[in-house]
Amino acid sequence: MNRKQVQSVAIVGGGIIGMSIAWRLAKAGFSVAVIEKSTVGGEASWAGAGMLAPGGEIDEPSPLAPLAIESRQLYRDFVRELEDASGLFIDYQECGGLDLAYSQEEWQALEACATRQLALGIESKPLTAKQVGTFWPRIRTEGLTGARFYPGDAIVNPREVVLALAAACRQLGVAVVQNCAVESLAVTDQGVELQTGCGRESHSSAVIAAGAWSSSVGVTGLPPLPAAEPIKGHIIGYQQPEQTCNTIVRYGGSYLLQRASGLLLVGASMERAGFDRQIHPDRVAALASQAAFILPHLGETEPTETWIGFRPGSDSLHVGRWHSDRLYLAYGHFRNGILLAPLTAEQIVAEMKRCSNPAGD
Repeated sequence: MNRKQVQSVAIVGGGIIGMSIAWRLAKAGFSVAVIEKSTVGGEASWAGAGMLAPGGEIDEPSPLAPLAIESRQLYRDFVRELEDASGLFIDYQECGGLDLAYSQEEWQALEACATRQLALGIESKPLTAKQVGTFWPRIRTEGLTGARFYPGDAIVNPREVVLALAAACRQLGVAVVQNCAVESLAVTDQGVELQTGCGRESHSSAVIAAGAWSSSVGVTGLPPLPAAEPIKGHIIGYQQPEQTCNTIVRYGGSYLLQRASGLLLVGASMERAGFDRQIHPDRVAALASQAAFILPHLGETEPTETWIGFRPGSDSLHVGRWHSDRLYLAYGHFRNGILLAPLTAEQIVAEMKRCSNPAGD
């Protein structure tokens, strides 16, 4: 193959990861096609709350830690560039995150966690119950021992990000095929052959970014793909008449955040239940109970929305070349797909450019 020719790349999966990669690849001069089994952004990206919160996700050194911190730092420019490219508004709030402690034991755990995080570059500051009551007047302060505030945490509406990505991709000529599952993918020295529900396609290379469904693609010509599995989560929402939760709030394994639309989200359960789409009342009730404990006024109302999503679980994060210059992986993000989208796209594009132009000319 003539390396000087425009390379054609198939992206398997049209969630926030796949669409971010498609946008960046198209901007870099690649010819890109996105093939999505259902609708663009219709699965985990639609269901995700949109926390960009290393303070709530990283509590000790790990391979994920520097990636999460770096991708968080990219987000402001990522959103601004995407808004300019698409002409669409994206709800992005650099609102910080608040972790609560209602016992001395919980407080000590928060302090120990904060010490570990500071060594990683994640800053926070302690707050008294009185300070919490002043700045977050709806939070339960009865029995509150203290809290820590993480100024670097933020939120984004992933549904709006994907809409903007789709618009930006269209402007760059990215082909987006929806409701078309990729059944198999054959890798050869010349390129990749994809068998889809809509027919066969040939491309120079492919990226598998199908979240929890990634390893269901039958790949031949290379070693088997790392396994991916769905980790189900329930989320509930309360449509509020005003801004009642002006930051991310975390306690007892639950979180609350409020979008610009007024929708206050509470999540999320974590279940290994396969691709079970049923909403379970006991899970909803548990989230509602936790929400009412943290914000007592929520005990006087019922959730206006409930939904589930499938986080892409795997043994680790898989981003990069898979035994060939023809196939790349971008899955296994688990709870951090929204957060890691900008960096994942940059990493994939950089590696594909190196492989397509190894001499650097």
